[in-house]
Amino acid sequence: MNFSTSHLSSRSGRRTRAMAIGVTVCLGATLAACGSSNGSASSSASGGGGKVGVSLILKTLTNPYFVSMEKDAKAQATKDNVGLTVAAGTSDGDTQTQITAIDNAIARGDKGILITTNGDAVNAALGRAKQAGLFVIALDTAPNPASTADITYATDNEQAGKLIGQYAAAALGGKPAVIAMLDLFNNQVVSVDINRDHGFLEGLGIDPGSKTENGKEAKSGKYTGGKGGTYKVVCHQPTQGAIDGGRTAMENCLSANPDINVVYAINEPAGEGAYNALKAAGKVKQAAIYAIDGSCSGLKNVTSGEFAADAVQYPGKMAALGVTSIAKLARGGSKPSVTDGKSFYDTGTALVAAKSLGGLTVQSPSQAASACWGS
Repeated sequence: MNFSTSHLSSRSGRRTRAMAIGVTVCLGATLAACGSSNGSASSSASGGGGKVGVSLILKTLTNPYFVSMEKDAKAQATKDNVGLTVAAGTSDGDTQTQITAIDNAIARGDKGILITTNGDAVNAALGRAKQAGLFVIALDTAPNPASTADITYATDNEQAGKLIGQYAAAALGGKPAVIAMLDLFNNQVVSVDINRDHGFLEGLGIDPGSKTENGKEAKSGKYTGGKGGTYKVVCHQPTQGAIDGGRTAMENCLSANPDINVVYAINEPAGEGAYNALKAAGKVKQAAIYAIDGSCSGLKNVTSGEFAADAVQYPGKMAALGVTSIAKLARGGSKPSVTDGKSFYDTGTALVAAKSLGGLTVQSPSQAASACWGS
């Protein structure tokens, strides 16, 4: 989504613009797609003892979260004798580039697709892929509807939101909460956006008011998490999961109410942007930021106090498991199954904070660093 996103994902990153441009140029070429260092997928789609063709189609390659997926997928592809093709949108929300990559995968005869979708507009193309016999695994975020993919490998984003919400409630210690909700979008519905937002409110002990939309909770009342207390939700602002978006969103929220003391961020980049806005306004000691992602840099922000807590995810694990699953299936193995009691395969989450509060189980940033991603 982090979505973060998140993103999640639904995330913004720090890689160079040149990489994103390179992906676009590649996708604009012929059906001989951009291959990874593991070899050309166009000549490796067969099962049996030969290479299995798999496409990894990401939201962008400008974000460390998705770069981590690419890195671990390539490493696993080498182990599993998979010909991996990597493609990505030019920006978060770029569905057309992803549609082109899906059609290319079908034309190549790939055995499967791993995808972090940029929106519902890709659904028809994924339907064509399934009809052509490709096994489709959604990574990080379930498509809408979830049945668009054969299975989703993801963090339980609602649980990730709950963890930081519970921590926020414990940190408040019964004090009034003046809350800023820095979401992903305000013009489209993405499950990671809904699940993280709602999970955070549920962790605080606030009814989200809807199962399918953000911003439907009562804007004031009492939260029941921790010691309980009164609350106001002063804004729901879109960030596009980006640092600049997070800063603008936080500035807008502060204009609505300068007394904000709790900031929910859909992902770490949005949280970083919020911190920049709070710093410029002289309010970093007033407001605590709660984010979701678990990057190495995000853990450093927990150590420094920029973030009060972070719910971590394991994007590389999602991608690596996806590569192995398609390789096994192509060679006669069984289809992967969901985690018991859930509609997806849960790749895990954990709460990271500098100290434990309210009896919650936390990892220290140094403990979590062994599984963090990015730099």
